[in-house]
Amino acid sequence: MIATIRKSGNSFVITVPREEMQRVGVEPGDHVLVEIRPVDIRPRLIPELQRVADELVDRPETAEAFALLADN
Repeated sequence: MIATIRKSGNSFVITVPREEMQRVGVEPGDHVLVEIRPVDIRPRLIPELQRVADELVDRPETAEAFALLADN
């Protein structure tokens, strides 16, 4: 699960959706293990657009231009 940390007074809060609590079988008051690490969230293309993008990147005439854009 990916969550956003919010400030609440001098503490920080992570909200866990009810569905996630039910899925893992925990209830308020239970002890749980929380691993905190930053994530890089990137949008995913729908399969059709991903295929088109992959084809464009694979073209020799555009591969260099895309590489330049990705690096800058």
